[in-house]
Amino acid sequence: MYDYIVKELPKLLSENFPQLNTSQASISGHSMGGHGALTIYLKNLDKYKSVSAFSPIVNPINCAWGQKAFTNYLGGNKADWEEYDATSLISKYHDVSATILIDQGEDDKFLHDQLLPHKFEEACRNVNVPLLLRLQPGYHHSYYFIATFIDDHIRHHAQALSLP
Repeated sequence: MYDYIVKELPKLLSENFPQLNTSQASISGHSMGGHGALTIYLKNLDKYKSVSAFSPIVNPINCAWGQKAFTNYLGGNKADWEEYDATSLISKYHDVSATILIDQGEDDKFLHDQLLPHKFEEACRNVNVPLLLRLQPGYHHSYYFIATFIDDHIRHHAQALSLP
């Protein structure tokens, strides 16, 4: 999936839509897709101007789901896992100028044992990476949550891309 998002999709878009400037890109995602957006952004600061996420899994090496997934996909060497963990990556790729936007529902049943946004917030603070973590009361892990705040994310990206 990484190669598709970072290499193949921009090439496909550029070839089929020459009016697009694929050097001016942003990335966003929800849940595990939010985790992917964050890790892809951090590893490719030259390709993406901004990132946002809804309820991302930001520290999978420290939650049961992430440990199970990483063991199955990457093996038992936990040092290898850090390349796929946004909270670990932020200390390595911290030359971030655009504010990272994360919206998280306060009533999300995965908040405290799987998503762990406070860990990412702490890691960003430690390396002075600009983060806007918005905890939204009354919201869960649903698409209704995304639909409610998607306009803010579009504005966030438009501002980073200097669009009207």
